[in-house]
Amino acid sequence: MPQNPFSSLIARISALTPVRTVGRVVAAGSGTVTVAGLSDSAGLGDLVEIRHGRGPRRRGEVLALAEGTVTVLPDGTPEGLSVGDRAVLLGPGEIAPHSSWLGRVVDPFGQPLDGRPLMPGPTPRPLRAAPPPATERRPLGGRLGTGLAAFDTLLPIVRGQRIGLFAGSGVGKSSLLSKFARGVEADMAVIALVGERGREVGEFVSQVLGPDGMARAVVVAATSDQSPMVRRRAAWAAMAVAEHFRDQGNHVLFLADSVTRFAEAHRELALAAHEPAALRGYPPSTAQAIMSLAERAGPGVAGSGDITAVFSVLVAGSDMEEPVADILRGVLDGHIVLDRRIAERGRFPAIDLLRSVSRSLPRAATGEENALIARARRMLGAYDRAEMMIQAGLYAAGSDPEIDAAIAVWPALDAFLSEDAPSGVAESFARLAGTLETAKPAPVKPGLRTIRG
Repeated sequence: MPQNPFSSLIARISALTPVRTVGRVVAAGSGTVTVAGLSDSAGLGDLVEIRHGRGPRRRGEVLALAEGTVTVLPDGTPEGLSVGDRAVLLGPGEIAPHSSWLGRVVDPFGQPLDGRPLMPGPTPRPLRAAPPPATERRPLGGRLGTGLAAFDTLLPIVRGQRIGLFAGSGVGKSSLLSKFARGVEADMAVIALVGERGREVGEFVSQVLGPDGMARAVVVAATSDQSPMVRRRAAWAAMAVAEHFRDQGNHVLFLADSVTRFAEAHRELALAAHEPAALRGYPPSTAQAIMSLAERAGPGVAGSGDITAVFSVLVAGSDMEEPVADILRGVLDGHIVLDRRIAERGRFPAIDLLRSVSRSLPRAATGEENALIARARRMLGAYDRAEMMIQAGLYAAGSDPEIDAAIAVWPALDAFLSEDAPSGVAESFARLAGTLETAKPAPVKPGLRTIRG
């Protein structure tokens, strides 16, 4: 049945109300504002608009409720606010995605950031929706082409999979995400830029993502200078947009950059609400916030689509045990580790294959393909164990046949990890097989042998 072309306009008019609940500011601190007169109507997470005379209106989120007052975290600093300023209750912080949002950049409130008009959809969605019922979700689907040889073969991504991308700053994380946005087989992509630097939002859209990637994408962005309320909301809003398309039967690729900044924003809000700090300053609710976000992605129920998700995590010094990385890794179906040492020698994407895992294996590959994957990993592992001796000139050819084979195949196999795969999965496996078969150990030269033991 065709959709009414005026449905968005009708919904927008229906949402208008001549009556709003109004309170007054009774106290303002360094980060929060106390408002009286809203406690009987407001709920946690509701939006409030604070109006200071003829100055700009500030939006805020209800953080805590008390008898007669509510605590509001404003979007921005509370400087300039006065006791007695009006606080208008706007209601639940929902978002109303629409199919016309494809190709657009929006803020976490569903407002356009690209200077063009944007019509909301007819049905608002909650920001913090529950995931599909666990017993009704379909299993993971088939393997997806990605346009990258490493992920078409050694680290397969399947439909509905949730994977983590763990990397430090400056090692090619954003570039890899943009390649996923352009190359992974999906009907559309929803990209959450959480706490991104302002100048890089436009650069990511126009240069990194490019016209081809943007044509099938919705970008939800909150820059680093915005309040923690807005930054945290960006991840939830983007997931709500992905759920909108999923419920229409589409396969959605969800990319979040980054969960670390989402967790940091949640930490600021939780501490402002007087939640006690725990490990590295993160409050106990951080784990629930991260896991509930991740659980919303994945396979849908019968009759709906799926959300294949890539969550990036900033790990300082490749510390995979830091709280955010540790929490997220436990609820994912695999993780990709980008290594700074690999990036510094010029190989991109800088995947550390031996530390990366796809839990879609072995089911996502045939027996022959799994044998190729195991052989490639074995060769890389053998080279990694002996690399220090090789670089120092302490290894003599012929000491260990497996290391000899690894040395012979390593340059071609390392290059294979950086290759594009425009011809699909089958061609990528054929190239991997050729890479492993054509490299032969160098002839053994007389000389000292290393002593194994």
